[in-house]
Amino acid sequence: MEQTPKFTPTEFIAVTNQTLEYAYSGAIIEGEVSSFKVNQGKWVFFDLKDEESSIGCFMTAFQLRMPLEDGMKVVVRGYPKLTKWGKFSFTVQAIQPVGEGSLKKSFELLKAKLEKEGLFDPAKKRPLPENLSRIGVISSTQAAGYADFIKIINERWGGLKITTAHTQVQGLDAADQIIRALNYFNEHGGVEIIAIIRGGGSADDLAVFNDEKLVRAIAASKIPVITGIGHEVDESLSDLAADIQASTPSNVAQMLTKDRKAEIAKIDETVTRVKQVILNNIQAAENKNKEKILNIIRDIKSKILNYEQAIAQKIKLIEAMNPEKVLRQGYAIINGKISPGSVVKITTYEKEINAEIKEIYDRKNS
Repeated sequence: MEQTPKFTPTEFIAVTNQTLEYAYSGAIIEGEVSSFKVNQGKWVFFDLKDEESSIGCFMTAFQLRMPLEDGMKVVVRGYPKLTKWGKFSFTVQAIQPVGEGSLKKSFELLKAKLEKEGLFDPAKKRPLPENLSRIGVISSTQAAGYADFIKIINERWGGLKITTAHTQVQGLDAADQIIRALNYFNEHGGVEIIAIIRGGGSADDLAVFNDEKLVRAIAASKIPVITGIGHEVDESLSDLAADIQASTPSNVAQMLTKDRKAEIAKIDETVTRVKQVILNNIQAAENKNKEKILNIIRDIKSKILNYEQAIAQKIKLIEAMNPEKVLRQGYAIINGKISPGSVVKITTYEKEINAEIKEIYDRKNS
């Protein structure tokens, strides 16, 4: 008969934790918060319960990035542990409210706190930079909202350099990924504005954009930030912290670019107006001094010709940047991360193709 193992309390706790770690290296639990308290401003304790059971939970105050109260429904990620006092506990690594009621309560509590600190002060907002040429984008490159953003950018105006940081845009890990992308753009520069975009979703899906640490990172960004999160009716604390708030990812693209057709129409209108002014001047000159008419007409016609030539050059330049023209010539546009194994979208004049990158070669060495 196999002998029953014998332990000291310390040994038993160590073996039990080793067993728990092997069986449950991590777990996600959803339940209702009760007995919530913070000790010494450092340690957070609460119970997570359902109708029949309750689990004691522990985390550091630093990890608590959204306000919590008893009765809120939350989802937590962490791991089970037996403390040195022999009490079973669940150590929380990440937590997020779920459900409309809990999300709204947490949103209002954090909004009031950050408003009091002046984080959303309109006086701190920076305007949209003019004549943008370099844009940093934080989004999931697989999301429909990102595809809409890129499509509208290319349709409205060409020649922009877009650097994209691919991140999750929902779930427990999304906030930290977006913060890392923000820090990257701020530390390495190279862009004139940062756009954080995410298409529509449920309140639970968009909850990441009410993460306190993320909201503070947006407010602290050295580079202006524009957000386009969810639908027009959705509002997040990230929106309130940003310098410019757009209603959707498509709206962000519209705000960051000029409309090629509108610019051409504006140039045509300017030419017409200038011509009329010149004709009026000619008529006035005729009435005032007929002897100088011929010299004036030659001078004005020369100016008109020069102006029209300059306008023609601008129109030609604008048309040359039209991506559709490039596609008609047999070229293609590739969107996505350029690395072996990545799937990219190839857009030709008549087709859109999803392709996997097999190998990459340096043109100078090939």
